[in-house]
Amino acid sequence: MPLSPEEENQIREEMGQMHGDASQAEQGPQLFPLNENSSVKHVIGVISGKGGVGKSLVTGILATELSRHGASVGILDADITGPSIPKMFGLSDQTVTAEGNNMVPCTTTNGIKVMSTNLLLEQEDDPVLWRGPILGGALQQFWGQTNWGNLDFMLVDMPPGTGDVALTVFQSLPIEGVIIVSSPQDLVQMVVGKAVKMAGMMEVPILGLVENMAYLTCPHCGEKIEPYGPSRARETAEHYDLDFLGQLPIDPSFATMCDAGRIEQDLPANLIPEAIAAILASAAVMDALRQ
Repeated sequence: MPLSPEEENQIREEMGQMHGDASQAEQGPQLFPLNENSSVKHVIGVISGKGGVGKSLVTGILATELSRHGASVGILDADITGPSIPKMFGLSDQTVTAEGNNMVPCTTTNGIKVMSTNLLLEQEDDPVLWRGPILGGALQQFWGQTNWGNLDFMLVDMPPGTGDVALTVFQSLPIEGVIIVSSPQDLVQMVVGKAVKMAGMMEVPILGLVENMAYLTCPHCGEKIEPYGPSRARETAEHYDLDFLGQLPIDPSFATMCDAGRIEQDLPANLIPEAIAAILASAAVMDALRQ
């Protein structure tokens, strides 16, 4: 059910109050500044309406494929309380370092730069027991007080849902577009709808929809099996007027390579080429507008 005008106004006022003054919501987002040692051409968010759908996996796939295309890539792991990017890229035993007043992100085998709370903790399984304002401050440091260098793409692995941290990312980082990740379940259309409406309220373009865990392939006969029932991804994409960017299967090799920290080395090529094409096309448009 669409939000009423009164509900939309209330949400906008609350978002403005998060930054100290409700009138700021009318003035537009108050973006976190970058430091003088950093330059980021394009910022793409990866979002979902709920947790557990593979948003971090999709972020890792996109980052790896963009890097293989020759782009310089960074990942800002905005899932502060549930980070999984460092382990996926084999960075579990690394920590960020300092350079002057700024932090230096960790770098993967193939040169992807990563900033995540797990790179600040003594033990990767230590809980992050921070309240909303501290989470927002961490995001500001991850973005503005980290020496990212010169990046073509920054991928932001968003926290699930539509809470404080997600709102802070949308308001405070220069997100050019988002990719929504879903799974093939009956609730998918409602959950995707939440993400779609949030992006719309923040006036951020949606590059398309990726469906994870869509099917599995029988190792004996090669039959495609849909354990959650027939996919509704295309139907959902059409309902919200989104581009459908493809499906990812249930594949044990994904878990194996991520657990081993080898996504860059072992990721099959062209898993979701439509998603890469959507990102590159969006970047080309933005580059043209800046000229």
